[in-house]
Amino acid sequence: MIVKSLTDVIGTADHASGDGWQSRRLLLAREGLGYSLHDTVVSEGQTLELEYKNHVETNYCIAGEGTVTNVLTGEVFPLSAGTVYVLDNHEPHILTATKGDLRLVCVFTPALSGTETHDASGSYAASE
Repeated sequence: MIVKSLTDVIGTADHASGDGWQSRRLLLAREGLGYSLHDTVVSEGQTLELEYKNHVETNYCIAGEGTVTNVLTGEVFPLSAGTVYVLDNHEPHILTATKGDLRLVCVFTPALSGTETHDASGSYAASE
């Protein structure tokens, strides 16, 4: 059994952050589960351009409001608490926090190691 708290992660190497976002990585590849679990916050007013070419990402919004735009189709989807979106076809997307900080529970498969950084396209390298 694995039991962790968000307070176990904040301020550690598993607490990644960038310009207007932070990802508190609760479960990573080292746990051997086949997926990773993240508590992610995008600051109000921030826009992130992302594309996970090597991972499927599921996002469940638990706070704030925003939008996710499918770059390929131009479709814009509103996000608020209780909304889930899945990047099941590795869609390039734009995530914007419009009202309050956008807080997402994110699941990546395959699992992230926790040391990844976004490349120029907003993607992570393939898992090793």
